Amino acid sequence: MGQCDTIRLNRPKERQRPGTLEYTVGWICALPVELAAAQAMLDEEHAELPREKFDPNLYTLGRIGEHNIVINCLPAGHMGIGPAAAGAARMVSRFRSIRFGLMVGVGGGVPSPTVDVRLGDVVVSHPFRQHGGVV
Repeated sequence: MGQCDTIRLNRPKERQRPGTLEYTVGWICALPVELAAAQAMLDEEHAELPREKFDPNLYTLGRIGEHNIVINCLPAGHMGIGPAAAGAARMVSRFRSIRFGLMVGVGGGVPSPTVDVRLGDVVVSHPFRQHGGVV
C-alpha cells in the first residue's frame, strides 16, 4: 500500500456509481496532502471501483458540478515525469472518456527582487529545455 491509500473523507457516496465512460476529467496528485485537497473539492464522492490486475492505482471517483472526476495519487516515493506519465497512461486506459488532465500540487516559492512569488500564489509552468510545461 502506498502513502495515498489511507486518505478518505467522510463524504456521502452516490448510490449508483457512473460507468467508467462517464468520467471526463483525470487528476493526478503526487502527495497525500494534494489528494486530500482534491477530495475536499468534490461535491460528491462515488463508490470505489474494484481493483484490476493490470492497474495498481487506487482511484478516488467523484463529481464537481456536472463533471465526473477520477483522482489518482502516485505511490509513495514515486514523483516526477515518469511516474506521473505512467499513472496518467493507466488512468486513460481504464477511463477512456477522459478529455482533460490535471496535475495540481503544492510547490515552493522563493521571493526575489525580480520575481515576487509567495505562498498562495498560483503558478503555471511553461516549457523550458527538456522540461515540459503549459503555455
